[in-house]
Amino acid sequence: MPACSFAIVGPGWRTEFFLRVARALPERFRVEGVVVRDPARGAAVEAEWGVPTFRTVEALLRLTRPRFTVVSVSQPAAPGVIAELAAAGQPVLTETPPAPDMEGLLRLWALVQGGARIQVAEQYFLQPTHAARLALIAAGRIGTPSHAHVAVAHGYHGTSLIRTYLGLGFENATIRAQGFTAPIIAGPTRAGPPAEERIAQSEQTIATLDFGSRSAVFDFTGDQYHHWIRSARLLVRGERGEIKDDELRYLADHRTPVTLRLLRQDAGQYANIRGHHLIGIQAGAEWVYRNPFAGARLNDDEIAVGACLAGMARYVETGEEIYGFARAAQDQYLALSIAAAKASGEAVRTETQPWAR
Repeated sequence: MPACSFAIVGPGWRTEFFLRVARALPERFRVEGVVVRDPARGAAVEAEWGVPTFRTVEALLRLTRPRFTVVSVSQPAAPGVIAELAAAGQPVLTETPPAPDMEGLLRLWALVQGGARIQVAEQYFLQPTHAARLALIAAGRIGTPSHAHVAVAHGYHGTSLIRTYLGLGFENATIRAQGFTAPIIAGPTRAGPPAEERIAQSEQTIATLDFGSRSAVFDFTGDQYHHWIRSARLLVRGERGEIKDDELRYLADHRTPVTLRLLRQDAGQYANIRGHHLIGIQAGAEWVYRNPFAGARLNDDEIAVGACLAGMARYVETGEEIYGFARAAQDQYLALSIAAAKASGEAVRTETQPWAR
């Protein structure tokens, strides 16, 4: 099967994830081109990645034939680029979130209603550890999930994980949120380690979401993405057990508790010379996750991005959604509602939105 060809609009930081995946998996993916409006920056992209660049979307689509286009631009710019591509009949895989506000979400929903093919590159639930946990939940190990405490990712990423772990659709919620600030030694950023020791302020958001029969805690501080001394935490509970980080506790029967660890199996360690990569994740003797790109040197987030691209290729062929616009819009709506509850100090009750129908 020939490699799936795609294009990208935008030369930003997230764009490099898609480029790295395509470089690591040339038999699976091929980049037709990248839209970079600044010529100097375009030349730098061409030199580093060996892909052609174009100054406009019109030029890209006139000179190439991608099966779909990834939109990786700023949040305010994304809806306009998506609309331009949709008008040209091009399927779109847009970075998260699809729009920064409700007005933008509703405009894009109108495009979807009109036939635009839009999927969203939400990758967190496709990361190996999350995918392994979700496989255990799908197998019924903890029963029906009723509560999740997600301290993993910000905004729409966090609400996406909450809805995915709890198996939620478009149920409404009562949301309460608070913000807290505490001192912390400044840590690494995207640019690298800190140059000197200094005290910074760490901002944390904690929100409760009451869906009626299910509940969740959203808990995030921005330091978690890069800092050495702030870690992700996750807890999902059902009537038969719970998953806490990499530990599964469940009942084989009402008198027999079982505890298993999620263990990563990697090639390329110690005397293994296969090349460093993730093979998969086991819980006891069971493989609960197998890396679909085993052999390629990709980190967990890049594996998830590869799964987004593979899912988008499947969507273009079959119509099977990987992460559809309605799902993404609901996650962004919940994230915006958390922000509103935090700003006002009052409880916010969500309302059914058009994409839920």
